[in-house]
Amino acid sequence: MINKVYPIQVEGSQPYARLTVYIQEHYEEIGIDHRPLVLICPGGAYAYTSPREGEAYAMQFLSFGYHAAVLNYSCAPSVYPTALTELALSVAMIRGHAEEWHVAPDQIIVMGSSAGGHLAASLGVFWQEAFLGEAVGSLAARQSLPCAEGFGQEMLRPDGLILCYPVITSGEFAHRGSFENLLGEREAELTEAMSLENRVSAKTPPVFLWHTFEDNAVPVENSLLFASALRRAGVSTEFHMYPKGGHGLALANRLTATRDGGAIQEECTSWISLAHTWVESRFVKAGE
Repeated sequence: MINKVYPIQVEGSQPYARLTVYIQEHYEEIGIDHRPLVLICPGGAYAYTSPREGEAYAMQFLSFGYHAAVLNYSCAPSVYPTALTELALSVAMIRGHAEEWHVAPDQIIVMGSSAGGHLAASLGVFWQEAFLGEAVGSLAARQSLPCAEGFGQEMLRPDGLILCYPVITSGEFAHRGSFENLLGEREAELTEAMSLENRVSAKTPPVFLWHTFEDNAVPVENSLLFASALRRAGVSTEFHMYPKGGHGLALANRLTATRDGGAIQEECTSWISLAHTWVESRFVKAGE
């Protein structure tokens, strides 16, 4: 396995911002030339990145035969668009290494939980914005990254999104702390623009989405609003709402349980298998 850590530094980045990749070795005797890659954005209300929603996910996707990566993006006091630019740069870097790492360049899926879900979904709706392409293209050229040659806006596009109990709306059902941390002094100016259910278009990639009915921290209306917007835009979406379980379940089993034994919800453990089936049917089998 190729396991490397790449510093990710853009304007406003914190020193700890980094991309950790888990790339399965390529062997001629194994009949897989290119694999999907799932790029994971942990949650943490844009205050920190939760370890419960990072490497544990990566290990699951590796067991499914995919490559994986975890982005520890910059949180408060860094503000928008720092984390988004870091994520866009990470996607471009992965595409730039696609041949070397045997990544299927049209099977790069961005995943996020809670505030990380907001970040992942932000790239899904903003990837075509000129400011993002200009920033990443300039950084790639200055740092002589593999993605610099032939760089174009499409290099930033996720091919799919996996969103786990995501922060989406800045309206009635907002997780206000996430927007305060993300926007800082510009909260009043940018809050409406960062309500992602209003930014969905036909250019948004396909989405796998799950949430719990009982989530009192980030209400399920966040996912319901996003799923409704995706449907109106004609974007393929798979949505699962579980009746039981609070916020921040991660894998919902003992592997990501909290120190006090919380965040275990047996009814919700099926989500990772459902996501696996979604990737297989949407990307792997379709790409054969």
